[in-house]
Amino acid sequence: MDFGIVCFATDSSIEPQDLGPALEQRGFESLFYAEHTHIPISRRSPFIGGGDLAPMYWHSHDQFIALTMAAAHTKTLKLGTGITLLTEHDPINLAKATASLDRLSGGRLIFGIGAGWNAEEMEDHGVAFVDRWKVTREHMLAIRSIWTEDEPEFHGDFVDFPPMWCWPKPTQSDGPPVLMGAYSKYVPARIAEYCDGWMPIEGLLEDIPTALEDIRAAMVDRGRDPASLDVTVLAEVREREGFDPVRLERMVRAGANRVLLPFADHNYDEALKVLDDYAAMIARFD
Repeated sequence: MDFGIVCFATDSSIEPQDLGPALEQRGFESLFYAEHTHIPISRRSPFIGGGDLAPMYWHSHDQFIALTMAAAHTKTLKLGTGITLLTEHDPINLAKATASLDRLSGGRLIFGIGAGWNAEEMEDHGVAFVDRWKVTREHMLAIRSIWTEDEPEFHGDFVDFPPMWCWPKPTQSDGPPVLMGAYSKYVPARIAEYCDGWMPIEGLLEDIPTALEDIRAAMVDRGRDPASLDVTVLAEVREREGFDPVRLERMVRAGANRVLLPFADHNYDEALKVLDDYAAMIARFD
């Protein structure tokens, strides 16, 4: 069982070059940064977690720049995206950014992906909400082809490019592990087709073990080994709520190989105290 944290890197929180070493020193395995390019003021889309949306959602740094800062100040800490909104990126640029980060960090990137919940946000990027999963699929398939092929090409409804040259390739064989950060009845087939793992939010899905059975069955149907599935359970990032140890027990029992604890936009001193509390909480799982 590995433990990490998931949070936004904001203009008021502990900086990545400080947070990364603090995590590594306390024995955490990973740091996952979330992203939103912006939040439209109209706020038509209700927050997937319910309630008000915290300002950290529109005060966050660029996800990959923040992870690069953390990478430069650590040696072993894994660097995750929790999640990257594929609907809001050009797939060629994103293939380049992810491959570069994976290579420069020595193969430490974990690529969490999703389509997003904010319809007006993705509309600002030219993607209709109704098309979000079709776009996500094509973007990920195109990115993987750029990661792994010497002369990739792709021809779809939303992504189309002729044979190209694009280096560097990621350090990790076949590219960084790709984790799907979503769940619906369609997700098992999506994971089986173009992902390597699943990243559910504890508290938003009632029965993770049953969902895992469906995902593993879908992998078998596509001729993939279900034992290879990476299961990363995370707690939703909230503004400044405490964390109940009972929830940690539930997350561990859910069948995960990695648990990500929630982390708000704490300043430096607050952040170190929270990390110390978390380190003590997870010590009993060693």
